[in-house]
Amino acid sequence: MSDLKALPSQILIHIAKLLQVPMKGMLAVVELLDEGSTVPFIARYRKEVTGNLDEVQIRGIEEKLLYFRELESRRETILASILEQDKLTDELRARIEATLDKSELEDLYLPYKPKRRTKATIAREKGLGPLADYLWEQQATGAGLEDFAGTFVNLELGVASVEEALEGARHIVAETISDHADIRKLLRKAMFEEGVIVSRKIDPATNTDEEQKFKMYFDYREPVKAIPSHRMLAIRRGEAEKVLYFLIEMDPLRPHGIIRGQIHKQVGDWTPHLDLAAEDSWKRLLSSSITGEVRLELKTNADADAIKVFRDNLENLLLSPPAGQLAVLGLDPGIRTGCKIAVVDDTGKFLAHEVIYPHAPKFDTAGSYRVLASLIEKFNVQAIAIGNGTASRETEALVRDFLRDKGLLSLFSVTVNESGASIYSASDLARQEFPDLDLTVRGAISIARRLQDPLAELVKIDPKSIGVGQYQHDVDQSHLNKALQTVIESCVNRVGVDLNTASWALLRYVAGINERTAQKIVEYRNDNGRFRSRVQLTAVPGIGPKTFEQAAGFLRIRGGENPLDITAVHPESYPVVEQIASGLGITVSELIERPQSIEKVDAASLTAGTYTLRDILDELRKPGRDPRDKFVAPVFQDGVRDIGDLATGMILEGVVTNVTKFGAFVDIGVHQDGLVHISELSNRYIKEPSDAVKVGQIVKVQVLSADAKAKRIALSIKALQSKSAPVPVKEKVKPAKPSMEDSLAALTNRWKSR
Repeated sequence: MSDLKALPSQILIHIAKLLQVPMKGMLAVVELLDEGSTVPFIARYRKEVTGNLDEVQIRGIEEKLLYFRELESRRETILASILEQDKLTDELRARIEATLDKSELEDLYLPYKPKRRTKATIAREKGLGPLADYLWEQQATGAGLEDFAGTFVNLELGVASVEEALEGARHIVAETISDHADIRKLLRKAMFEEGVIVSRKIDPATNTDEEQKFKMYFDYREPVKAIPSHRMLAIRRGEAEKVLYFLIEMDPLRPHGIIRGQIHKQVGDWTPHLDLAAEDSWKRLLSSSITGEVRLELKTNADADAIKVFRDNLENLLLSPPAGQLAVLGLDPGIRTGCKIAVVDDTGKFLAHEVIYPHAPKFDTAGSYRVLASLIEKFNVQAIAIGNGTASRETEALVRDFLRDKGLLSLFSVTVNESGASIYSASDLARQEFPDLDLTVRGAISIARRLQDPLAELVKIDPKSIGVGQYQHDVDQSHLNKALQTVIESCVNRVGVDLNTASWALLRYVAGINERTAQKIVEYRNDNGRFRSRVQLTAVPGIGPKTFEQAAGFLRIRGGENPLDITAVHPESYPVVEQIASGLGITVSELIERPQSIEKVDAASLTAGTYTLRDILDELRKPGRDPRDKFVAPVFQDGVRDIGDLATGMILEGVVTNVTKFGAFVDIGVHQDGLVHISELSNRYIKEPSDAVKVGQIVKVQVLSADAKAKRIALSIKALQSKSAPVPVKEKVKPAKPSMEDSLAALTNRWKSR
């Protein structure tokens, strides 16, 4: 094992049970992670060691490892602090060492945590601790409470009467109740299970929400345990924008009942004072604290849900089918300022740029045709990518007419989602790539490259700017960024990266390679020409044996010295492939060229583990294959270019641009995404919209309604499905779903926040 802090065995057992993974495999993953191995490398090339744990399981282990190492560090700090106070009993130590929850750990530490001066500390300074102990322990001493309390009257200490003595003792008891870990846990649980979220407009007399984004929340109630993440985040956004306030209501008698049930041991003259202390503790100390903790947990849970939605959407978008290596003309549509054109070759290299003015006020169709024809002929353009922003449908119609009139039927044109292209064009990365080009030209280059390979281009953009999230600006940004980075890393390594054409922005996501190393690779390539083999990578400054081990299998070299360098076979397994080729009586090159020969391999004769051998054979059957789907372009309907062109009942083809908890947004070519509410996604029961559709999917939809003024389009996929499809029994107990009004409001909100 490495020198990183080892976790106690009970925690390792807990992680294995929690993630439902074999202990042996989990320990292997922990050791590999501690040695500096990356998750993609472990998942792909260390299956024999881990017992074939997949990437999701390995990332789960990585996350739990971090959580529990942080918990262990905090546990040590807390134990040291309590020991220093000479208050660490064997029972308390056992409880602290047994807990596996950070919140519970902090609750146990709360009574011993340094505090500011409180009513309880003032009462203790007045010598009222023993009287508070009498109330708390509930053990009669012979004398009555009044007589016993009378012994604490002391004018010098500021206790003028029995009533003041008892009041001070109750303050101490109230704080003791507030610091009691078990009581806090029960109160939190009750608020989660029985509490109700109540949101209202801050000032009903003013119209602070002119766009009516939060109208449905002006007087809204929903149980804490039932509220979905998107509604919780919407309410919090309304609160942040000072349109709403929200609170958590609970039966006022319930907290008092919980506290009394925990503190009462027997009835006596102390009982009324304990009840008063319980009431004071809830009202003055616990209510706001527990509510704050529940609010925070609701936010944390909502963040986790929203981040998962974003992760799933981003993964599907990054893995969108590429059109492949072909010369592309990118068109960034515009009206008065013209349409910016950029041409890139089949490797994505920028070749030329122009501007055409086919729309108002110039309407220079003839000039636009001349420019397009010249560029297509000069650079052997094979495809045209059109951004889906302003005037995209008009530009698409122009291009379609041009291709038909010129007889260029071998070319195809396609509308490309340009979300984030403007962010990229103004970024430092774009300035590094094209320091002498205007922002608009950089945007056109990005549009062209997105058609060739969406993954290679989208990794250059902050994922939050791509437009596939749900309240992404409202969630914990550090957690969001970390989650999105792991998605990008996963996708990049799943697809593989061409070592000779990839930008450093793409290379930095390859396992084992960081930003600095990626830049060094590109510098070496610029100085020395294309890489001829994977092994040559070790000549790059900063790439040692460990980095090479992690990265090599995910890098591809086309036409290199070793034919295996185009495959996902790791260099450490090249001898196995050579053994396979030798056994078949052919060379490795012939094996790559004739993958059907793999079926003659005698697996039992090979010196490789079962999982490794299976992966090698699968790869050799389709050497250098791209795991992404085949590219298919959506076809938008002629004559439908604006929301005003839509009519109820119209059937259109579109592309899913975003999937949320309440439905899916679909681009149907009218500059405004339509919403397919979860209730309109399928005629069978689905728990999540992601069960029915994914980002990038081409779908057929029917228009339910279109409001040009509010910019809201309601669509249905269900309306076009067979009515005879079987409906699972589970549909009888469907959970509550957000209303169409709620979801359409979210659609408007989403576009306004872009």
